[in-house]
Amino acid sequence: MQLNPPTVHRDFFGAPGALAVMVGTVSVVFTWYFACNETAGCQLPLTGPQWARVADGVRDYSGYLSPRALLYYVLWWAWLALLYFVLPGARVSGVRLRDGSQLAYPLNGLASLGATLAATAAVAAGYGRAPFLWIADHYFQLAVASLLFATAQALFVYLYSFRRAASPVMLALAGNSGNPLYDFFIGRELNPRIGRLDLKYFCELRPGIMGWMLLNASFAVKQHAQFGRVSNSMWLAIVPQLAYCVDTLLFERNVLTTMDIVTDGFGWMLSFGDLTWVPFMYSLQARFLAFRPVHHSAPATLLIALLAATSFLVF
Repeated sequence: MQLNPPTVHRDFFGAPGALAVMVGTVSVVFTWYFACNETAGCQLPLTGPQWARVADGVRDYSGYLSPRALLYYVLWWAWLALLYFVLPGARVSGVRLRDGSQLAYPLNGLASLGATLAATAAVAAGYGRAPFLWIADHYFQLAVASLLFATAQALFVYLYSFRRAASPVMLALAGNSGNPLYDFFIGRELNPRIGRLDLKYFCELRPGIMGWMLLNASFAVKQHAQFGRVSNSMWLAIVPQLAYCVDTLLFERNVLTTMDIVTDGFGWMLSFGDLTWVPFMYSLQARFLAFRPVHHSAPATLLIALLAATSFLVF
């Protein structure tokens, strides 16, 4: 059996669809920010003047291309990569690959979260709420930084997949089409690794999931700083999301049997999804509530909390 057969079926209608997804998802991130913020408000559907404001915001790249935000994002990624190596945790084998081998993975995501929470508490003790307010106020600069990092990472793993190695590089069955754009998007190599650092596994749960939690906390701090309290709607938004994130890391082993790890290559789609889409789109509720607080009645609060708990149990 050929280890890396050429890809026959191309998802997303091939390269044109891949390009459309890349342009479309990035456009959504930009549009949501410029169409919904403290200055413009959040009115749907968007009117002509609102679309014009979005276009003006996109053209003014000096407002969102921030070397400082990029530096902080790189340090965030590097911090979690360091924890991946140094923290204790069981090492387990993934599913058997088509060449008969099994890769080893460290289960120290929850320990990484604990270390990150301790570091966050130390920062809060030393600098107060200022770092969290900076994160909330520079949400979009950080989002763009993550987009640039995710794209650079995807380009790296695409080029890295052509390396000469002692044993053949295992490619994803869907990522060996021969079309550079499509393979860059879908992911050419199945499990790109730098030493023991499995990039796909690492990005799946750590920078994005924990970044989502940090963003939510920062927006809650922002709301408290601006309005003197954290609304019950904010708690209803961020507590279930926090539970989801902790549950994901608590059962980190289960991600090893998901499609992302088992069959998908690691390309732009997963790199962008893990590092940009998850933290910066999933935190939109908290971001909106940070400048437009909503206060529910006690019965409504109880009903929403019960619905969230029930939904979590079903999930």
